[in-house]
Amino acid sequence: MPDPASPATSLPDAASPVTSLPDPASPSLPAAAPKPPAGPAGRPGYRAVFRVREFRFVFVAHLFSLLGVVVSELALTVLVYDLTRSPLLSSLTFALGFLPYLLGGTLLAGLTDRLPPRRILVVCDLVCSACVAVMVVPATPVAVLLVLRCAIAVVSPVFNGTRMATLADILGEGDLFVLGRSLLRIVSQSALLTGFAVGGVLLTAVPPRGALAVTAVTFLVSALLLRLGTVRRPARAAGKAAASGLSGTWAVLRNRRVRALMLMFWVPPLFAVVPEALAAPYADEIGVSTAALGLLMCALPVGTIAGELFAGSFLSTATRSRIVLPLAVTGVLPYLLYAPEPGVALAVAALFLAGATGAYTLGLDAWFVAAVPEEQRGRAMTLMTAGMMTVQGIGMAGAGIAAEFAPVHTVVAGTGVVGTLCLLAAAAELRASGATEK
Repeated sequence: MPDPASPATSLPDAASPVTSLPDPASPSLPAAAPKPPAGPAGRPGYRAVFRVREFRFVFVAHLFSLLGVVVSELALTVLVYDLTRSPLLSSLTFALGFLPYLLGGTLLAGLTDRLPPRRILVVCDLVCSACVAVMVVPATPVAVLLVLRCAIAVVSPVFNGTRMATLADILGEGDLFVLGRSLLRIVSQSALLTGFAVGGVLLTAVPPRGALAVTAVTFLVSALLLRLGTVRRPARAAGKAAASGLSGTWAVLRNRRVRALMLMFWVPPLFAVVPEALAAPYADEIGVSTAALGLLMCALPVGTIAGELFAGSFLSTATRSRIVLPLAVTGVLPYLLYAPEPGVALAVAALFLAGATGAYTLGLDAWFVAAVPEEQRGRAMTLMTAGMMTVQGIGMAGAGIAAEFAPVHTVVAGTGVVGTLCLLAAAAELRASGATEK
């Protein structure tokens, strides 16, 4: 499942995180944390993350799960269109990947702290595999296909939040966790560039239901990797009083620091998605080719990957912390370059720069895992990831509505102004909450 990337377990001591290297003599217990291998600048790098055995399994499972999500979305959209010849139902199939995130993230978030994390991860993958397997059956009506699509979207935030929280147990709460999260995000962004291409090629060789059958297998492989490659841990809130349902959600949001950090995770993607949502109309507005449209679609994720790789490879922990607010509040300022209705080259440069400011997320991840109480970590991370997916859907819909009343370049440039003002307000609240203090 994609990560806006994004399982929980119980650490013996929240102030002293462990790295869970399985002990062959006791496969259900995490081993003591080794000192993270340092890179040439005296800090751990991406290579150090891959030295942790459990993370390697999580990473490969993430690849298979992402492949399943991306290809199944494309194949199901094509299948629904083939069955109905309705562009509305076809586009609705894709949109249903966003809408149920809020439902699953709020109502099911408590499960991430009340159940063993490995069980949650495996069951979520099995649910997705079963849903896709039913889609493969030729007699499955379109209405059932859409319901199954919603079911996958409902469990996705639970899966992503649980996996994100579990990374803190596997890698500790320091640099390795930040770099591990960064790697999963980079893979998710890369999926935007390659996943639909792979799905398109697959659909030239097999019918949509054949492609769906392949994705059912990828979810099963992910479940198997997580079952065999990760340590069995107890529920994070086991033995502790934990609020359930919406009351548990409000318990998390009542923490001002956590609430302010979530806001800083949610506001940037709300505005960042606008140029991508309007890429096709903008290409039509300036009269460029399909190849140019591809450049407009790729520029933002390429910039994001470049920014994350640079920050993770060359910046110290302290520097990554210092750049969070400056990069976050200026993240959509490059969209002002759309004001004079630029050509492809300038628009691509603006999108690349906006994507590169996403390097702030490494420092923000560190602040978030430090601010959330351990027994609420799974729920908080599930809410955070669900919110990120939900606001992207809202941002895309809002962009489309605005473009009905104004030229596309004006909408994107206006997003740069309104988004920056909102980000300044979010940054002010983050400072006032004390979440930026070490």
